[in-house]
Amino acid sequence: MSGALTIAVDAMGGDFAPQQVIAGSVRFLRSCSVESDGVRLLLVGDPDVIQACLRAEGAESEPGLSIVVATQVIGMEEHPLESVRKKSDSSISVCARLVKSRDADATMSAGNTGACLVAAMMLIERLPEISRAPIATFMPSRGGGATLIVDAGANVDCQPSHLADFALLGSLYMEKVARITRPRVALLSNGEEDGKGNELVKRTRSLLEALPVNFIGNVEGNTLFEDFADVAVCDGFAGNVSLKTAEGMGTLALTILEERARSASSEIERLAIEDALAAVRRRVDWAEYGGAPLLGIDGVSIIAHGRSDARAIASALGVASRTARSGYVDAVKAALKDRAA
Repeated sequence: MSGALTIAVDAMGGDFAPQQVIAGSVRFLRSCSVESDGVRLLLVGDPDVIQACLRAEGAESEPGLSIVVATQVIGMEEHPLESVRKKSDSSISVCARLVKSRDADATMSAGNTGACLVAAMMLIERLPEISRAPIATFMPSRGGGATLIVDAGANVDCQPSHLADFALLGSLYMEKVARITRPRVALLSNGEEDGKGNELVKRTRSLLEALPVNFIGNVEGNTLFEDFADVAVCDGFAGNVSLKTAEGMGTLALTILEERARSASSEIERLAIEDALAAVRRRVDWAEYGGAPLLGIDGVSIIAHGRSDARAIASALGVASRTARSGYVDAVKAALKDRAA
């Protein structure tokens, strides 16, 4: 995709909305990154509240920003399906409809994750050839790279055919968005040997071997950090547990380094530890990776962390921009057409 790009931003969604969402949107547009060039943001929500936040940011007349009215907000604790059905004019639903009508090329929200999933499935709609729509998220790996986990939590109970779809979707995402030639696709298991895994893993393996992807076999949880694979395929239960475990271990590592820095015996030692701390924080900080794309739908939907601050929102908008510009959805449609032929 070339030329202007439009992203619908859920201004009301997230623990720190709307202030941090607006601040992050302004930060993104004011950045010098390539992604912000030619981007228009539609801030969806209460216009009076949004205008007040824009004034606080000194951005009332910021080029590239427009306001789209949404009269309702879905709370973080509300039931996803019920809230989307009852609150048809919520900021999440309005964003999804803007993508469906092609008035926006992508949507980004840090709001209720379940509601974002439901709105995308009901309003943007899943591609008919895809059995389940997974969430994809990055996990840092050795050498400065990252492994894409598919599914990270959208579908806790899966069939082998679902995981086969996840492998195709994840491989195409890394190829089109991350620009990796022949991305390595692996199946998350409790051992690298061919015969390891539960029934789901064992039954899935033969399907992945038949796919037009670079399937390299099983990958264990600890190997996810070793730059072994570009895509790790799993059901949403295993993916979410792996992700949360990794987040917890990253937080523990940071805490240990912070404690050690405070008890350093010399200034030289303290500075050395703080330097290491900063390097670790850059690699494990989820805010640096931005939002998680929902794959398998007929559009681009990026789900940001509920605790996203302005920096994380700006990163998520970068993900939305790169994904929309990459032509990923069209590439998926072409691959599905070839598969059906």
